[in-house]
Amino acid sequence: MSLSEPSLDPFAIVAELRAAGCVFAEDEAQLLLSTASGPAALSAMVERRVAGLPLEHVLGWAEFCGLRIAVDPGVFVPRRRTEFLVRQALALAPARAVVVDLCCGSGALGMALVSSLEEAELHASDVEPAAVSCARRNVGPRGTVYEGDLYAPLPPTLRGRVDVLIANVPYVPTGDVELLPAEARVHEPRVALDGGGDGLDVLRRVVAEARGWLAPGGSLLVETSERQAGRAEQTVASGGLAARVVASEELYATVVIGTVPR
Repeated sequence: MSLSEPSLDPFAIVAELRAAGCVFAEDEAQLLLSTASGPAALSAMVERRVAGLPLEHVLGWAEFCGLRIAVDPGVFVPRRRTEFLVRQALALAPARAVVVDLCCGSGALGMALVSSLEEAELHASDVEPAAVSCARRNVGPRGTVYEGDLYAPLPPTLRGRVDVLIANVPYVPTGDVELLPAEARVHEPRVALDGGGDGLDVLRRVVAEARGWLAPGGSLLVETSERQAGRAEQTVASGGLAARVVASEELYATVVIGTVPR
């Protein structure tokens, strides 16, 4: 398919995507075909994907925990492995949970969690204006999204009331950011990826204040890498929380949970 000549031929689209190095070309072609409003829009979408934009930015959405989450250009794309963190949070959430989603990005985690709860109070924050705008569209009337650094923009009335604190903090060591796939390195904000020298700088800041915001029995959940899990667990424990590590081989996901003793 010539990108200057719009086509709805799925075989041509698959060939174009495969030539560009898209491993799941057939699946991607189907998503592009089902999303595009017509041949011209489809041609433009294929062109952007071939140029290396993340599929979710091309589509304008990502599927996460069964939800269609809007993902604008320049906003961190929620990963499928992070669904494991949501499942762990759901297992810990009480009835009428108060949920805080730090480093919320598109708002996918908080929205997925409260969508599975009958009653929940959701507050989310991110330092990136583009992420905040995107998250506000996704969260809508189900919660409130604040712009600012970690806890700074949250209302003080939340202190001591948070049942579930999820924080998908950046955890890639600074020296490893350049090793990431171009889709992430080029098209997602560095602040959503770079976790400092050892990848745990933002986690330390979250842990330093977590206990003051959590309710008795409340839990902090953070994603990390398998090789960082031990140090991340120690970091969470240093904040006065009972820490443990849970992992999913299927999703290649590692989560550290810290709970306030009752």
